[in-house]
Amino acid sequence: MSDMQDTMLLGLEGIKKTILHGGTGVIPKLITGTKVTFHFRTQLCDDDRTVIDDSKVVGTPMEVVVGNMFKLDIWETLLSSMRIGEVAEFWCDTIHTGVYPLVAKSMRRIAEGKDPVDWHIHTCGMANMFAYNSLGYDDLDELMKEPKPLFFVLELLRVQQPSEYNRETWALSDEERLKAVPVLHGQGNKFYKQGNLQEATQKYKEAIICIKNVQTKEKAWEVPWLKLEKMANTLTLNYCQCLMRMEEYYEVIEHTSDIINQHPGAVKAFFLRGKAHVEVWNEAEARHDFSRVLDLNPGMKKAVKKELAVLNMRMEEKNQEDKDKYKGMF
Repeated sequence: MSDMQDTMLLGLEGIKKTILHGGTGVIPKLITGTKVTFHFRTQLCDDDRTVIDDSKVVGTPMEVVVGNMFKLDIWETLLSSMRIGEVAEFWCDTIHTGVYPLVAKSMRRIAEGKDPVDWHIHTCGMANMFAYNSLGYDDLDELMKEPKPLFFVLELLRVQQPSEYNRETWALSDEERLKAVPVLHGQGNKFYKQGNLQEATQKYKEAIICIKNVQTKEKAWEVPWLKLEKMANTLTLNYCQCLMRMEEYYEVIEHTSDIINQHPGAVKAFFLRGKAHVEVWNEAEARHDFSRVLDLNPGMKKAVKKELAVLNMRMEEKNQEDKDKYKGMF
Protein backbone atom coordinates (compact mmCIF):
# COMPACT_ATOMS: atom_id res chain seq x y z
CA MET A 1 0.00 0.00 0.00
CA SER A 2 1.47 3.35 -0.96
CA ASP A 3 2.01 6.19 1.47
CA MET A 4 -0.42 8.28 -0.53
CA GLN A 5 -3.25 5.82 0.08
CA ASP A 6 -2.36 5.76 3.75
CA THR A 7 -2.66 9.53 3.80
CA MET A 8 -6.14 9.29 2.31
CA LEU A 9 -7.21 6.77 4.96
CA LEU A 10 -7.04 9.46 7.64
CA GLY A 11 -9.56 11.35 5.52
CA LEU A 12 -8.89 14.58 7.39
CA GLU A 13 -8.09 18.01 6.10
CA GLY A 14 -4.65 19.29 7.14
CA ILE A 15 -2.85 15.99 7.88
CA LYS A 16 -0.16 14.25 5.83
CA LYS A 17 1.21 10.87 6.91
CA THR A 18 4.52 9.26 5.96
CA ILE A 19 5.40 5.79 7.27
CA LEU A 20 9.06 5.70 8.33
CA HIS A 21 9.07 2.12 9.62
CA GLY A 22 6.30 -0.42 8.99
CA GLY A 23 4.52 -2.08 11.91
CA THR A 24 3.15 -5.60 12.27
CA GLY A 25 -0.29 -7.22 12.38
CA VAL A 26 -3.63 -5.54 11.85
CA ILE A 27 -4.41 -1.96 12.87
CA PRO A 28 -5.69 -2.23 16.49
CA LYS A 29 -9.18 -0.96 17.33
CA LEU A 30 -9.12 2.04 19.64
CA ILE A 31 -12.32 2.21 21.67
CA THR A 32 -13.23 4.40 24.67
CA GLY A 33 -11.03 3.30 27.55
CA THR A 34 -8.30 1.73 25.38
CA LYS A 35 -4.85 2.60 26.70
CA VAL A 36 -2.29 3.45 24.03
CA THR A 37 1.44 3.59 24.78
CA PHE A 38 3.68 5.36 22.29
CA HIS A 39 6.75 7.52 21.87
CA PHE A 40 6.31 10.95 20.29
CA ARG A 41 8.52 13.70 19.02
CA THR A 42 7.11 17.13 18.20
CA GLN A 43 8.98 19.33 15.72
CA LEU A 44 8.49 22.72 14.15
CA CYS A 45 8.20 22.89 10.36
CA ASP A 46 11.28 25.10 10.09
CA ASP A 47 14.55 24.35 8.24
CA ASP A 48 16.10 22.84 11.34
CA ARG A 49 13.00 20.82 12.23
CA THR A 50 13.43 22.22 15.78
CA VAL A 51 12.41 19.64 18.38
CA ILE A 52 9.88 20.95 20.93
CA ASP A 53 9.24 17.77 22.92
CA ASP A 54 10.64 14.25 22.72
CA SER A 55 9.42 11.47 24.99
CA LYS A 56 12.57 9.43 24.34
CA VAL A 57 14.66 12.22 25.85
CA VAL A 58 12.36 12.23 28.90
CA GLY A 59 12.83 8.46 29.00
CA THR A 60 9.20 7.37 29.38
CA PRO A 61 6.72 6.77 26.61
CA MET A 62 3.40 8.61 26.53
CA GLU A 63 0.23 6.84 27.62
CA VAL A 64 -3.20 8.08 26.62
CA VAL A 65 -6.62 6.66 27.27
CA VAL A 66 -9.00 6.96 24.35
CA GLY A 67 -12.06 9.15 24.93
CA ASN A 68 -10.42 11.04 27.76
CA MET A 69 -9.74 14.78 27.75
CA PHE A 70 -6.13 14.52 28.96
CA LYS A 71 -4.53 14.82 25.51
CA LEU A 72 -4.66 16.08 21.98
CA ASP A 73 -7.74 14.77 20.18
CA ILE A 74 -5.76 14.67 16.98
CA TRP A 75 -3.33 12.09 18.42
CA GLU A 76 -6.20 9.63 18.72
CA THR A 77 -6.85 10.00 15.00
CA LEU A 78 -3.19 9.62 14.09
CA LEU A 79 -2.65 6.60 16.32
CA SER A 80 -5.76 4.85 15.02
CA SER A 81 -4.08 4.64 11.59
CA MET A 82 -1.01 2.80 12.96
CA ARG A 83 0.11 -0.78 13.50
CA ILE A 84 2.08 -1.99 16.54
CA GLY A 85 5.76 -1.14 16.09
CA GLU A 86 5.09 1.35 13.31
CA VAL A 87 6.94 4.67 13.23
CA ALA A 88 5.20 7.38 11.24
CA GLU A 89 5.58 11.09 10.68
CA PHE A 90 2.47 13.25 10.54
CA TRP A 91 2.41 16.83 9.31
CA CYS A 92 -0.51 18.58 11.01
CA ASP A 93 -1.86 21.99 10.12
CA THR A 94 -2.65 24.66 12.75
CA ILE A 95 -6.31 23.63 13.04
CA HIS A 96 -5.05 20.48 14.76
CA THR A 97 -2.16 21.93 16.75
CA GLY A 98 -3.71 24.95 18.54
CA VAL A 99 -4.07 23.20 21.91
CA TYR A 100 -0.68 21.49 21.75
CA PRO A 101 1.03 23.98 24.12
CA LEU A 102 -1.52 23.26 26.89
CA VAL A 103 -1.09 19.50 26.53
CA ALA A 104 2.69 19.85 26.37
CA LYS A 105 2.66 21.88 29.58
CA SER A 106 0.83 19.07 31.43
CA MET A 107 3.20 16.45 30.03
CA ARG A 108 6.27 18.45 30.99
CA ARG A 109 4.96 19.00 34.51
CA ILE A 110 4.39 15.27 34.92
CA ALA A 111 7.87 14.53 33.59
CA GLU A 112 9.25 16.96 36.18
CA GLY A 113 7.36 15.12 38.91
CA LYS A 114 4.78 17.88 39.43
CA ASP A 115 1.00 17.78 39.30
CA PRO A 116 -0.35 18.28 35.79
CA VAL A 117 -2.68 20.92 37.26
CA ASP A 118 -0.94 23.52 39.42
CA TRP A 119 -3.91 23.99 41.73
CA HIS A 120 -2.03 25.82 44.46
CA ILE A 121 -0.47 28.60 42.43
CA HIS A 122 -1.18 31.93 44.10
CA THR A 123 -3.82 33.76 42.17
CA CYS A 124 -5.64 36.87 43.07
CA GLY A 125 -8.92 36.32 41.24
CA MET A 126 -9.45 39.62 39.44
CA ALA A 127 -5.84 40.40 38.61
CA ASN A 128 -5.50 36.91 37.23
CA MET A 129 -8.40 37.30 34.84
CA PHE A 130 -6.66 40.13 33.04
CA ALA A 131 -3.10 38.85 33.17
CA TYR A 132 -1.77 37.01 30.14
CA ASN A 133 -1.30 33.55 31.58
CA SER A 134 2.18 32.27 30.89
CA LEU A 135 2.44 28.49 30.62
CA GLY A 136 5.78 28.64 32.39
CA TYR A 137 7.74 27.59 29.28
CA ASP A 138 8.92 30.20 26.75
CA ASP A 139 8.69 27.98 23.66
CA LEU A 140 5.12 26.96 24.53
CA ASP A 141 4.14 30.59 25.18
CA GLU A 142 5.37 31.41 21.66
CA LEU A 143 3.27 28.63 20.13
CA MET A 144 0.26 29.69 22.18
CA LYS A 145 0.47 33.26 20.89
CA GLU A 146 1.04 32.14 17.32
CA PRO A 147 -0.02 28.53 16.54
CA LYS A 148 2.00 26.83 13.80
CA PRO A 149 1.79 23.58 11.83
CA LEU A 150 3.78 20.80 13.55
CA PHE A 151 5.33 17.46 12.73
CA PHE A 152 4.50 14.59 15.09
CA VAL A 153 6.71 11.53 14.80
CA LEU A 154 4.88 8.69 16.58
CA GLU A 155 6.01 5.17 17.41
CA LEU A 156 3.17 2.88 18.52
CA LEU A 157 4.41 0.56 21.27
CA ARG A 158 1.38 -1.02 22.92
CA VAL A 159 -2.43 -1.07 22.86
CA GLN A 160 -4.33 -2.37 25.91
CA GLN A 161 -8.10 -2.79 26.01
CA PRO A 162 -9.96 -1.42 29.09
CA SER A 163 -10.12 -4.81 30.81
CA GLU A 164 -6.36 -5.31 30.54
CA TYR A 165 -5.03 -2.62 32.86
CA ASN A 166 -5.67 -0.61 36.00
CA ARG A 167 -6.96 2.88 35.26
CA GLU A 168 -5.38 5.83 37.01
CA THR A 169 -7.25 8.88 38.25
CA TRP A 170 -6.31 11.21 35.42
CA ALA A 171 -7.62 8.70 32.92
CA LEU A 172 -11.18 9.02 34.18
CA SER A 173 -14.18 10.78 32.72
CA ASP A 174 -15.68 13.66 34.71
CA GLU A 175 -18.40 11.42 36.09
CA GLU A 176 -15.84 8.83 37.19
CA ARG A 177 -13.62 11.56 38.61
CA LEU A 178 -16.41 12.78 40.89
CA LYS A 179 -17.11 9.20 41.97
CA ALA A 180 -13.42 8.78 42.77
CA VAL A 181 -13.40 11.82 45.09
CA PRO A 182 -15.21 10.31 48.12
CA VAL A 183 -13.17 7.11 47.73
CA LEU A 184 -9.87 9.03 47.74
CA HIS A 185 -11.17 11.21 50.59
CA GLY A 186 -11.92 8.09 52.64
CA GLN A 187 -8.53 6.56 51.89
CA GLY A 188 -6.86 9.83 52.88
CA ASN A 189 -8.73 9.90 56.20
CA LYS A 190 -7.78 6.29 56.90
CA PHE A 191 -4.08 6.96 56.25
CA TYR A 192 -4.30 10.10 58.38
CA LYS A 193 -5.72 8.15 61.32
CA GLN A 194 -2.95 5.57 60.94
CA GLY A 195 -0.41 8.41 61.04
CA ASN A 196 0.70 7.66 57.47
CA LEU A 197 0.82 11.33 56.46
CA GLN A 198 2.78 10.93 53.20
CA GLU A 199 0.08 8.61 51.78
CA ALA A 200 -2.74 10.72 53.18
CA THR A 201 -1.49 13.92 51.50
CA GLN A 202 -1.15 11.98 48.23
CA LYS A 203 -4.81 10.84 48.37
CA TYR A 204 -6.14 14.28 49.32
CA LYS A 205 -4.11 15.84 46.51
CA GLU A 206 -5.41 13.35 43.94
CA ALA A 207 -8.96 14.07 45.07
CA ILE A 208 -8.40 17.82 44.79
CA ILE A 209 -6.95 17.41 41.29
CA CYS A 210 -10.03 15.38 40.27
CA ILE A 211 -12.33 18.13 41.52
CA LYS A 212 -10.33 20.97 39.98
CA ASN A 213 -10.30 19.18 36.63
CA VAL A 214 -14.10 18.97 36.60
CA GLN A 215 -14.50 22.45 38.05
CA THR A 216 -12.66 24.14 35.17
CA LYS A 217 -15.61 23.23 32.93
CA GLU A 218 -18.19 24.94 35.14
CA LYS A 219 -18.98 28.66 35.20
CA ALA A 220 -17.19 30.31 38.11
CA TRP A 221 -19.36 31.19 41.13
CA GLU A 222 -22.43 29.40 39.80
CA VAL A 223 -24.06 26.60 41.84
CA PRO A 224 -22.29 23.53 40.34
CA TRP A 225 -18.95 25.37 40.56
CA LEU A 226 -19.58 26.39 44.19
CA LYS A 227 -20.48 22.82 45.16
CA LEU A 228 -17.16 21.62 43.75
CA GLU A 229 -15.36 24.53 45.40
CA LYS A 230 -16.79 23.50 48.78
CA MET A 231 -15.59 19.92 48.26
CA ALA A 232 -12.15 21.12 47.19
CA ASN A 233 -11.84 23.41 50.22
CA THR A 234 -12.79 20.62 52.63
CA LEU A 235 -10.09 18.42 51.11
CA THR A 236 -7.55 21.25 51.10
CA LEU A 237 -8.14 21.75 54.83
CA ASN A 238 -7.66 18.00 55.41
CA TYR A 239 -4.46 18.28 53.40
CA CYS A 240 -3.43 21.20 55.63
CA GLN A 241 -4.11 19.09 58.75
CA CYS A 242 -1.52 16.66 57.42
CA LEU A 243 0.90 19.49 56.70
CA MET A 244 0.46 20.78 60.28
CA ARG A 245 1.53 17.41 61.61
CA MET A 246 4.41 17.39 59.15
CA GLU A 247 5.41 20.82 60.49
CA GLU A 248 5.01 22.48 57.07
CA TYR A 249 3.49 25.58 58.67
CA TYR A 250 4.24 28.10 55.94
CA GLU A 251 2.56 25.94 53.33
CA VAL A 252 -0.51 25.71 55.58
CA ILE A 253 -0.60 29.51 55.80
CA GLU A 254 -0.37 29.70 51.99
CA HIS A 255 -3.24 27.26 51.30
CA THR A 256 -5.56 28.57 54.01
CA SER A 257 -4.93 32.16 52.84
CA ASP A 258 -5.97 31.12 49.32
CA ILE A 259 -9.26 29.82 50.71
CA ILE A 260 -9.83 32.89 52.93
CA ASN A 261 -9.15 35.31 50.06
CA GLN A 262 -11.92 33.67 48.03
CA HIS A 263 -14.25 32.85 50.92
CA PRO A 264 -13.96 35.39 53.78
CA GLY A 265 -16.36 33.35 55.94
CA ALA A 266 -14.27 30.16 56.01
CA VAL A 267 -14.10 29.55 59.78
CA LYS A 268 -12.05 26.35 59.59
CA ALA A 269 -9.48 28.01 57.34
CA PHE A 270 -9.07 30.89 59.83
CA PHE A 271 -8.74 28.41 62.71
CA LEU A 272 -6.08 26.34 60.94
CA ARG A 273 -4.20 29.41 59.77
CA GLY A 274 -4.23 30.75 63.32
CA LYS A 275 -2.73 27.47 64.56
CA ALA A 276 -0.01 27.64 61.91
CA HIS A 277 0.77 31.25 62.87
CA VAL A 278 1.14 30.13 66.51
CA GLU A 279 3.75 27.56 65.47
CA VAL A 280 5.90 30.19 63.73
CA TRP A 281 5.44 32.83 66.48
CA ASN A 282 3.35 35.24 64.39
CA GLU A 283 1.54 36.53 67.46
CA ALA A 284 -0.46 39.39 65.92
CA GLU A 285 -1.57 37.28 62.94
CA ALA A 286 -2.60 34.39 65.17
CA ARG A 287 -4.67 36.67 67.45
CA HIS A 288 -6.31 38.24 64.40
CA ASP A 289 -7.29 34.84 62.95
CA PHE A 290 -8.68 33.55 66.25
CA SER A 291 -10.75 36.71 66.76
CA ARG A 292 -12.18 36.20 63.23
CA VAL A 293 -13.08 32.64 64.23
CA LEU A 294 -15.04 33.94 67.23
CA ASP A 295 -16.80 36.58 65.10
CA LEU A 296 -17.85 33.93 62.61
CA ASN A 297 -18.69 31.18 65.10
CA PRO A 298 -19.01 32.12 68.80
CA GLY A 299 -19.58 28.43 69.53
CA MET A 300 -15.84 27.84 69.08
CA LYS A 301 -14.96 29.85 72.17
CA LYS A 302 -13.56 26.84 74.06
CA ALA A 303 -11.35 25.70 71.19
CA VAL A 304 -10.03 29.23 70.64
CA LYS A 305 -9.32 29.70 74.35
CA LYS A 306 -7.21 26.54 74.26
CA GLU A 307 -5.26 27.78 71.22
CA LEU A 308 -4.65 31.20 72.81
CA ALA A 309 -3.22 29.45 75.89
CA VAL A 310 -0.83 27.58 73.57
CA LEU A 311 0.06 30.90 71.91
CA ASN A 312 0.84 32.55 75.26
CA MET A 313 3.03 29.60 76.22
CA ARG A 314 4.85 29.76 72.87
CA MET A 315 5.49 33.48 73.18
CA GLU A 316 6.80 33.09 76.74
CA GLU A 317 9.17 30.32 75.60
CA LYS A 318 10.35 32.49 72.73
CA ASN A 319 10.89 35.54 74.99
CA GLN A 320 12.86 33.39 77.42
CA GLU A 321 14.96 32.02 74.55
CA ASP A 322 15.62 35.53 73.24
CA LYS A 323 16.60 36.72 76.73
CA ASP A 324 19.04 33.83 77.13
CA LYS A 325 20.44 34.50 73.67
CA TYR A 326 21.13 38.18 74.41
CA LYS A 327 22.30 37.59 78.00
CA GLY A 328 25.59 36.22 76.74
CA MET A 329 26.09 39.21 74.46
CA PHE A 330 26.47 41.92 77.10
